[in-house]
Amino acid sequence: MKTYKPTTPSRRRMSTVTYRGVLTTNEPHKPLTRGFKRGVGRNAFGRITTYYKGAGHKRSYREIDFMYDKLDIPAKLQTVEYDPNRSGFIGLAAYADGAKRYVLVPKSMKAGDTFIVSSNAPLTTGNRLPLKSIPVGTFVYNVELKPRGGSKLVRSAGVFAQVIAHDGGYTSLKLPSSEVRKVTDACFATIGEVSNDEFRLRNLGKAGRSRHLGRRPKTRAMAKNPVDHPYGGGEGAQPRGTRRPKTKYGKTTGGHKTRRPKKYSNVHIVSRRVNRKK
Repeated sequence: MKTYKPTTPSRRRMSTVTYRGVLTTNEPHKPLTRGFKRGVGRNAFGRITTYYKGAGHKRSYREIDFMYDKLDIPAKLQTVEYDPNRSGFIGLAAYADGAKRYVLVPKSMKAGDTFIVSSNAPLTTGNRLPLKSIPVGTFVYNVELKPRGGSKLVRSAGVFAQVIAHDGGYTSLKLPSSEVRKVTDACFATIGEVSNDEFRLRNLGKAGRSRHLGRRPKTRAMAKNPVDHPYGGGEGAQPRGTRRPKTKYGKTTGGHKTRRPKKYSNVHIVSRRVNRKK
């Protein structure tokens, strides 16, 4: 992590991730980038559906390969790059057949290293193979939920899932949330853990950095008018006045379970995540 001299009050606690010695280029591979519309909390009619989002720096989207459909073709990592749209680092992979794809880079991998997507790939960091071929205790990321359906789980900076059992065509994974979940053992996963594990330790330090990321100031519910929130209004500070905390629309929150009771994946969850109190 990089810290700063306290030349101003906001600089005093500010910290950023150190990119020097990690990233190899500042410019993305242009054929794999495109423009896109930022999510600013509006629906198709332009009405605000998620508050406190908007503005922020303009970004170009890097097309990341989460399908990994280049089977049994070795690839070499040419670059390690910053991606403004995700927390982990990405890298440009050049396959032996001439194709180039952006991939999510694991923690210990650097430019010049090679990897392969194969059912009989060696158990080394960056290689991708079916869960049934991965021994118990191994750390994995970029996990599929359906065979050849593309990576869906464990993609944020510094996270990993651990293989803890194989049984009856399923592999049990302990996810970063501490939930234990069964996944079909024909699904592919990548060996290792996602890069940029210091991301969670950064301290934005000032409101301007939040605005730069597209996060607008948040207004306390009790500071609003009665028309805008159930907690609004009153002369001076008022208590909540309701048994349970609720949203602007009156829906219970703050510990209320939102998962559908009959969700299709309930049968695959071995144990629920542990709710850690802050």
